[in-house]
Amino acid sequence: MKLQVTQENLAKALSNVARIAMSSKNPLPILNNVLIKTVDNRLSISATNLEIAITEKIGSKVHTEGAITVPARLMQEYITSLPSGVLDLELDEHKLHISTDQYKSTINGVIAEEFPVVPEISDGLKWNIPAKECKGLSHVVFAASGDETRPVLTGVFLQTQGGSLYAAATDSYRLAEKKLIKTAQKISLLVPATALQELLRILPDNLETIEVYADNQQVLFKAGDIELVTRLIDATYPDYRKLIPTTFSTTATVDRDEFIAITKVSSLFARESAGSITVKVEDKQISITSIASQLGENTSNASATVKGGGEVTLNSRYLLDALNALNTQEVTFSFNGKLEPCVLKSSEAPDNTYLVMPLKS
Repeated sequence: MKLQVTQENLAKALSNVARIAMSSKNPLPILNNVLIKTVDNRLSISATNLEIAITEKIGSKVHTEGAITVPARLMQEYITSLPSGVLDLELDEHKLHISTDQYKSTINGVIAEEFPVVPEISDGLKWNIPAKECKGLSHVVFAASGDETRPVLTGVFLQTQGGSLYAAATDSYRLAEKKLIKTAQKISLLVPATALQELLRILPDNLETIEVYADNQQVLFKAGDIELVTRLIDATYPDYRKLIPTTFSTTATVDRDEFIAITKVSSLFARESAGSITVKVEDKQISITSIASQLGENTSNASATVKGGGEVTLNSRYLLDALNALNTQEVTFSFNGKLEPCVLKSSEAPDNTYLVMPLKS
């Protein structure tokens, strides 16, 4: 293998790809490497942890074809440290020589045949999603669980309902749902939240459309020159829609920034009670109270358009996560009683729904 590539393009590709290979959980030493190979007069960089695989192709001037795997961390940090300009890459057996006018280095690699084959999907579902809508997954993915003993809750559920594709995630304490696109296809996929977090991290800013391919075992996202493929979670997702109330005895529409402010202040006094705060709706205002037995207590309030009245005890972090995800000027906070789920929505973002389960006060 002998080729020329710009430092800027190679550094960016390694930044997108190499993090998958730098996980301490990788079960095999070869997974700490990135695969570098020539494909159709371009340079392809791949990494995998056997659950997620990312590949990016960049332009290069290829003189001789070839492939090698090299340590991901060293390769990324070294290339990032080089000045911008053209790099010469030349493979001599298992040694990758990298040179510029000022720098000459050799990185010892491992033969490409030892690297796991990156899966391909040829049959199954295929659809396109605007990049803007795909980035909206950030409004959902945060609600997935990180507890690997309950794998079904570590995923984001993509399913069609009534001619639209929805994304939903829950950790059993809160729930986030977003309508993404209209589609006539029947889609039902449980995608690991970690894979979607990686996808959101690597999406190019100027991308318009993402191609999605899926079969019974995996899903592939093609975002321009970047491809991410991940295994699907083999589990039945709970019927979460049964949890979402459709009518409410108490609602409060409030300025979102003010709601965030009073929640943050109250959360300071809720640290020793695991973030427990009491939200009360009454008399044209919404108020939040928190008590720290050793430090003091706090009550903060904001003006609101109110229907009904009552109070509910919540986890302040879950409430803040939902408020930050909405990203609108106003938000409507609704509930039916102390032990019923609370729902946050906004008329400015009708496709987004957030649910927070109450704490037993």
